[in-house]
Amino acid sequence: MIPWYLPIIPFIIQALAIMIDEFFFHVKRGLPLWERIGHPLDTMSVLACFIYILFVPFSSGTIWWFVALSLLSCLLITKDEFVHKHHCPAKEQWLHALLFVNHPIMLLAAALIWPTLHPHPPTQPYLLSLLSQAHTLKTFLYLQTGFIFIFMIYQIIYWNFIWHEKKIS
Repeated sequence: MIPWYLPIIPFIIQALAIMIDEFFFHVKRGLPLWERIGHPLDTMSVLACFIYILFVPFSSGTIWWFVALSLLSCLLITKDEFVHKHHCPAKEQWLHALLFVNHPIMLLAAALIWPTLHPHPPTQPYLLSLLSQAHTLKTFLYLQTGFIFIFMIYQIIYWNFIWHEKKIS
Protein backbone atom coordinates (compact mmCIF):
# COMPACT_ATOMS: atom_id res chain seq x y z
CA MET A 1 0.00 0.00 0.00
CA ILE A 2 1.19 3.47 -0.80
CA PRO A 3 1.25 6.08 1.97
CA TRP A 4 -1.57 8.62 1.63
CA TYR A 5 0.86 11.56 1.47
CA LEU A 6 2.92 10.22 -1.45
CA PRO A 7 0.66 11.74 -4.16
CA ILE A 8 1.14 15.19 -2.57
CA ILE A 9 4.90 15.29 -3.23
CA PRO A 10 4.67 16.28 -6.94
CA PHE A 11 2.37 19.19 -5.98
CA ILE A 12 4.95 20.46 -3.50
CA ILE A 13 7.76 20.17 -6.05
CA GLN A 14 5.65 22.00 -8.65
CA ALA A 15 4.69 24.79 -6.26
CA LEU A 16 8.27 25.37 -5.10
CA ALA A 17 9.67 25.35 -8.63
CA ILE A 18 6.98 27.73 -9.92
CA MET A 19 7.56 30.13 -7.03
CA ILE A 20 11.31 30.18 -7.74
CA ASP A 21 10.64 30.68 -11.46
CA GLU A 22 8.13 33.45 -10.85
CA PHE A 23 9.63 35.39 -7.98
CA PHE A 24 13.31 34.99 -8.83
CA PHE A 25 13.70 34.59 -12.59
CA HIS A 26 10.61 36.36 -13.92
CA VAL A 27 10.85 39.33 -11.57
CA LYS A 28 14.57 39.63 -12.31
CA ARG A 29 14.27 39.65 -16.12
CA GLY A 30 10.69 40.85 -16.60
CA LEU A 31 8.26 39.21 -19.00
CA PRO A 32 7.65 40.15 -22.62
CA LEU A 33 4.04 40.39 -23.79
CA TRP A 34 3.90 36.81 -25.14
CA GLU A 35 4.77 35.47 -21.65
CA ARG A 36 2.43 37.88 -19.87
CA ILE A 37 -0.39 36.39 -21.94
CA GLY A 38 0.88 32.80 -22.22
CA HIS A 39 1.67 32.07 -18.57
CA PRO A 40 -1.90 32.66 -17.34
CA LEU A 41 -3.10 30.39 -20.16
CA ASP A 42 -0.73 27.67 -18.91
CA THR A 43 -2.09 28.13 -15.40
CA MET A 44 -5.65 28.03 -16.72
CA SER A 45 -4.96 24.66 -18.38
CA VAL A 46 -3.86 23.21 -15.01
CA LEU A 47 -6.85 24.79 -13.30
CA ALA A 48 -9.19 23.10 -15.81
CA CYS A 49 -7.70 19.69 -14.91
CA PHE A 50 -8.21 20.26 -11.19
CA ILE A 51 -11.73 21.65 -11.51
CA TYR A 52 -12.63 18.64 -13.65
CA ILE A 53 -11.54 16.05 -11.08
CA LEU A 54 -13.13 17.95 -8.21
CA PHE A 55 -16.56 18.17 -9.81
CA VAL A 56 -16.80 15.21 -12.21
CA PRO A 57 -17.07 11.74 -10.65
CA PHE A 58 -14.41 9.26 -11.70
CA SER A 59 -15.45 6.59 -14.21
CA SER A 60 -13.96 4.71 -17.12
CA GLY A 61 -15.66 7.23 -19.43
CA THR A 62 -14.75 10.44 -17.63
CA ILE A 63 -11.09 9.52 -17.30
CA TRP A 64 -10.61 10.05 -21.04
CA TRP A 65 -11.70 13.68 -20.76
CA PHE A 66 -9.19 14.14 -17.95
CA VAL A 67 -6.48 12.52 -20.09
CA ALA A 68 -7.35 14.92 -22.94
CA LEU A 69 -7.24 17.94 -20.60
CA SER A 70 -3.93 16.74 -19.14
CA LEU A 71 -2.34 16.17 -22.54
CA LEU A 72 -3.47 19.61 -23.67
CA SER A 73 -1.98 21.13 -20.52
CA CYS A 74 1.31 19.23 -20.96
CA LEU A 75 1.60 20.45 -24.56
CA LEU A 76 0.51 24.01 -23.79
CA ILE A 77 3.13 24.60 -21.10
CA THR A 78 5.93 23.85 -23.58
CA LYS A 79 4.78 26.40 -26.15
CA ASP A 80 7.26 29.11 -25.07
CA GLU A 81 10.43 27.04 -25.11
CA PHE A 82 11.25 27.96 -28.70
CA VAL A 83 11.83 31.57 -27.62
CA HIS A 84 12.88 31.00 -24.00
CA LYS A 85 16.31 29.99 -25.23
CA HIS A 86 16.82 33.62 -26.30
CA HIS A 87 15.41 35.23 -23.12
CA CYS A 88 16.22 32.91 -20.20
CA PRO A 89 19.48 32.06 -18.47
CA ALA A 90 20.54 28.39 -18.32
CA LYS A 91 19.42 28.03 -14.69
CA GLU A 92 15.89 29.15 -15.57
CA GLN A 93 15.81 26.77 -18.53
CA TRP A 94 16.87 23.93 -16.22
CA LEU A 95 14.05 24.89 -13.82
CA HIS A 96 11.61 24.82 -16.75
CA ALA A 97 12.84 21.31 -17.60
CA LEU A 98 12.15 20.25 -14.01
CA LEU A 99 8.66 21.77 -14.24
CA PHE A 100 8.00 19.98 -17.55
CA VAL A 101 9.07 16.61 -16.12
CA ASN A 102 7.04 17.09 -12.94
CA HIS A 103 3.88 18.46 -14.63
CA PRO A 104 2.53 15.12 -15.91
CA ILE A 105 3.59 13.41 -12.67
CA MET A 106 1.54 15.97 -10.71
CA LEU A 107 -1.46 15.40 -13.00
CA LEU A 108 -1.06 11.64 -12.57
CA ALA A 109 -0.99 12.12 -8.79
CA ALA A 110 -4.22 14.11 -9.05
CA ALA A 111 -5.70 11.28 -11.13
CA LEU A 112 -4.74 8.77 -8.42
CA ILE A 113 -6.53 10.86 -5.79
CA TRP A 114 -9.58 11.47 -8.00
CA PRO A 115 -11.43 8.14 -7.41
CA THR A 116 -11.31 8.70 -3.65
CA LEU A 117 -13.11 12.05 -3.91
CA HIS A 118 -16.54 10.88 -4.95
CA PRO A 119 -19.15 8.60 -3.33
CA HIS A 120 -18.24 5.25 -4.90
CA PRO A 121 -15.01 4.02 -3.30
CA PRO A 122 -12.44 2.43 -5.59
CA THR A 123 -11.74 -1.27 -5.43
CA GLN A 124 -8.10 -1.09 -6.56
CA PRO A 125 -5.80 -2.03 -3.64
CA TYR A 126 -3.36 0.83 -4.29
CA LEU A 127 -6.21 3.34 -3.94
CA LEU A 128 -7.66 1.80 -0.79
CA SER A 129 -4.79 3.20 1.28
CA LEU A 130 -5.80 6.69 0.13
CA LEU A 131 -9.40 6.19 1.27
CA SER A 132 -8.58 6.67 4.93
CA GLN A 133 -7.36 10.15 4.07
CA ALA A 134 -9.91 10.93 1.35
CA HIS A 135 -11.26 13.96 3.22
CA THR A 136 -7.75 15.35 3.74
CA LEU A 137 -6.84 14.76 0.10
CA LYS A 138 -10.08 16.35 -1.10
CA THR A 139 -9.41 19.39 1.10
CA PHE A 140 -5.85 19.47 -0.24
CA LEU A 141 -7.08 19.45 -3.85
CA TYR A 142 -9.65 22.19 -3.14
CA LEU A 143 -6.90 24.32 -1.55
CA GLN A 144 -4.53 23.55 -4.42
CA THR A 145 -7.21 24.57 -6.93
CA GLY A 146 -7.80 27.80 -5.00
CA PHE A 147 -4.06 28.57 -4.95
CA ILE A 148 -3.81 27.90 -8.69
CA PHE A 149 -6.73 30.26 -9.32
CA ILE A 150 -5.20 32.98 -7.12
CA PHE A 151 -1.85 32.54 -8.85
CA MET A 152 -3.51 32.90 -12.27
CA ILE A 153 -5.26 36.11 -11.16
CA TYR A 154 -1.92 37.39 -9.81
CA GLN A 155 -0.24 36.60 -13.15
CA ILE A 156 -2.90 38.49 -15.09
CA ILE A 157 -3.05 41.53 -12.81
CA TYR A 158 0.62 41.92 -11.84
CA TRP A 159 2.24 41.32 -15.22
CA ASN A 160 -0.37 43.14 -17.33
CA PHE A 161 -1.46 46.02 -15.12
CA ILE A 162 1.08 46.64 -12.33
CA TRP A 163 4.51 45.69 -13.71
CA HIS A 164 6.24 48.20 -15.93
CA GLU A 165 9.30 47.59 -18.04
CA LYS A 166 12.40 49.28 -16.69
CA LYS A 167 13.52 52.12 -18.90
CA ILE A 168 17.16 51.99 -19.87
CA SER A 169 18.77 55.43 -19.57
